[in-house]
Amino acid sequence: MKKSELAFAAALVPVDFGLVFLAALTAYSLRFGWLAGLRPVVFDLPFHEYLLLAAGAAILFVFFYAWAGLYAVSGPRRLKTEVARIFFASSTAILTFIVFIFFRRELFSSRFIILAAWFFSFAYVSLGRVAVRLVQLLLLRFGVGIHRVLLIGGDERTTKLLTAEFSRRTGSGYKIIRTVPTFDDDIELEMAGLAATDGLDEIIITNPDISRQELSRLLGFAESRHLTFKYSADLLATHAKNIDIGTLAGIPIVEVKGTSLDGWGKIFKRIFDIIFSLIIILLTSPIMILTALAIVIDSKGPVFFSHLDDGTPLTRIGEHGRPFRYLKFRSMKPGTHNQRYGELADLDTRREGPLVKIKNDPRVTRVGRFIRQYSIDELPELFLVLYGSMSLVGPRPHLPEEVAQYKDHQRRVLTVKPGITGLAQVSGRADLTFDEEVKLDTYYIENWSPWLDLAILFKTPFVVLSRKGAY
Repeated sequence: MKKSELAFAAALVPVDFGLVFLAALTAYSLRFGWLAGLRPVVFDLPFHEYLLLAAGAAILFVFFYAWAGLYAVSGPRRLKTEVARIFFASSTAILTFIVFIFFRRELFSSRFIILAAWFFSFAYVSLGRVAVRLVQLLLLRFGVGIHRVLLIGGDERTTKLLTAEFSRRTGSGYKIIRTVPTFDDDIELEMAGLAATDGLDEIIITNPDISRQELSRLLGFAESRHLTFKYSADLLATHAKNIDIGTLAGIPIVEVKGTSLDGWGKIFKRIFDIIFSLIIILLTSPIMILTALAIVIDSKGPVFFSHLDDGTPLTRIGEHGRPFRYLKFRSMKPGTHNQRYGELADLDTRREGPLVKIKNDPRVTRVGRFIRQYSIDELPELFLVLYGSMSLVGPRPHLPEEVAQYKDHQRRVLTVKPGITGLAQVSGRADLTFDEEVKLDTYYIENWSPWLDLAILFKTPFVVLSRKGAY
C-alpha cells in the first residue's frame, strides 16, 4: 500500500466534513441573504443553533460516504464512479436527516435550506474529488504513488489487455516494468534487487495454468519482500486467505491481502500509537528521569545505547526491511556490544535461529540488570513510536545482521512496523524459540484488530512484573 494512497484516504474524511459543513453554510447564507430579498424570512433559526445542526449533518454525510466506500484506500479511481457514489450517499444522508426530523415531530424551518444543503454537498464534495484526482495525477507525473508491476504468465490476451489499459490510462497509477512468461531463478534475482530498492511494488499473474508449486513460490517471494500479490480470477481454485476481488481493464483480478493493517487499519494504528505513546511518555517520564540518573551514577558512559562500538549509529530493521535509527537506555558497559559475536559467543542460548541471547551476560551493569528485568531499558522506544519508526504493538525489531539470516517465511514479520511489545512478548519473551516467535508474530499480522492491540497492551505490564523470560 502506497503512503500517498494512505495520506489521500485519511485526508478525505476531514475534507469531506469541511465541504459538507460549507455547503450547509452556503444554504443558510443564501436563504438569509440573497433569497431573503425575494422572499422574506418568516421563521426564527439562530445561527449558533444552525452551526451545531450543520456539524451533526456533516458527520452523518461522512458516515454515509464511508458506507458507500468513498474512503477505501486505493489508487486513482474513475471520477464517474466516485460522483455516482457521492450522489447516492448524499441523497441517503439527507433522507435520513429528514426522517430523523419527522420522528422527532419537528418541522424544519426551511425546506429550501435542506434542498440547497443537499445540492451543495453533492456539488462541493464532487468538486473536491476532482481536485484530489488532479493532485494525484500531478503526483503520478512525478512518479509519486506509481505501482510498479511485474506481469507473469502465458495468457497473451490478459497480458495485452492490461498492458494496453495501463498505457492508455496514464492516470491509472500502474506501470509495467517487465512482462515474463515464467518466474525463473534469473527473474527472481532481478526482481529481488528491484524490490530492495523500491523499484517493484506488485506482482500480477495472468496464467490460469500456473502450477500450485510455482504459485506458492511466487506468493512466498511476494510476502517476504512485502509486494502486493494479484492474480486473474481463473486461479481462484487455489484458495487464499484475505482476498479482495476487483477489476483491471475489465478483467477480474484477485489481490491477496497480507494483513488487515493495510489501508484504514494502518491509519487507525498510527493515530492510536501517537495518542497512547504520548500518554505513556507522560506517565513514565519520572521513571525515565530516575533511570538516566542511576545509569550516570552507576557506570561511566552515555545514558543511551545509540551507537555501536566503532561509533556508527545503532540501527534496527523496521517495516518492509528498512533500517531505522534506534536507541534505548544503556544497560551494558560501553564498547562491549561486539563481544556477543566473539568471546561470549559460547554463552548464546539461542543457537538455533538468527538471534543471539546471552543469559547472565557479564557485560551488563548493576543498574542494567535491573532495568532489563523490568524492560525499563526499552522505555525510550516510546519516542521512536511517536516519531513513526516503531509501533506500540508489533514484532520486536532486530539487528541488521540478524535479519540478514532470516529465511523467506520469517521475513513476513517485516510486513508491519516493529513494536515495543507484541504477541510473542506476552507469550514467553526470551523463553520462546525464534520459530515460535515468528509464528506468533505472523498470527498477529494476519489477525490484527484494535482489540488485539488493546489486549496485548493490557497484558504487557503483568508479564513485565512477573519477569518471565527476562534476561
